[in-house]
Amino acid sequence: MRIMLRPSPYPDRMTQLAGDRAALVALLRVRPDKLTWPEITTEVVEIGSAMAVWDRHVPATLLGSADEEALAAAAADIELWESQGHRFLTILDDDYPSRLRGIHEAPPVLFGNGTLRGDDPAVSVVGSREASERGLAIARSVATSLAQEGVTVLAGLALGIDTAAHLAALEAGGRTVAVIGTGINKTYPAANGDLHRVIAKEGLLLSQFWPDAPPQKHTFLMRNATMSGYGVATVVVEAGEQSGARAQARMAVAHGRPVILTDLVVERNDWAKALVDRPGVHVATALDDVMTVVRQLTAERAAVQDQLRVLLSA
Repeated sequence: MRIMLRPSPYPDRMTQLAGDRAALVALLRVRPDKLTWPEITTEVVEIGSAMAVWDRHVPATLLGSADEEALAAAAADIELWESQGHRFLTILDDDYPSRLRGIHEAPPVLFGNGTLRGDDPAVSVVGSREASERGLAIARSVATSLAQEGVTVLAGLALGIDTAAHLAALEAGGRTVAVIGTGINKTYPAANGDLHRVIAKEGLLLSQFWPDAPPQKHTFLMRNATMSGYGVATVVVEAGEQSGARAQARMAVAHGRPVILTDLVVERNDWAKALVDRPGVHVATALDDVMTVVRQLTAERAAVQDQLRVLLSA
């Protein structure tokens, strides 16, 4: 039973936002009532205030020391992260990627290094770490063409297909975004240390994990869900029966995002064959097939933006 309520209302909007950011971090750490991260995220979005959710699940007492310490520690950590040069975003922030906010697995917090765009026209180019020469060539061609048309190349900074896509986008003078499966202070794999730093400087590096979080098997699957949600489509170049790219293709279908499978991946995998007849799934036998789908998506996006401009100006 609540004995004493915390002071509310906030003196200004900025103070309220700072309080919500700290409250969300504290909620994710404390997990009151054994709430999961998705449950916390859903409740925070529904109510529109992390502090209100904190007050609901962490009743204030006359002493109020433990919960106030948790909030103070969260606020101090946010200040530390930002002093390290990281952009810290919560799902309540206006500049949180708009497309990503719409999926069930939307991360409650994001850490970014580089240039953030709220509505980024990005296409995932994903595939096997142990890619064939043909697969690497396809990844480079797709990424180069996307970059040349002003489409952001999205990948996971893994070896193989991801690395080929990131490098090709940079070489073409385009934008690339890396969604990583570790904390933003970690460099994984070590062989991509230089690429990690270049993308953070010239594109965008994104992580949904605490900054010092190590690589774990489940974090890469969570990363794949984020990539699907962030982008407008997923291109699977080459992938095995148990790969993360396979998981992302299935997630993208569930998210209502188009999936483009190369004939290479369809020929070699039963999971890809099973997806072929699903709505929004395309099979590409040539680069032109990939770009035809992407151009259609780009045109549809432009039409929607035009309609919004007309409505806002009316």
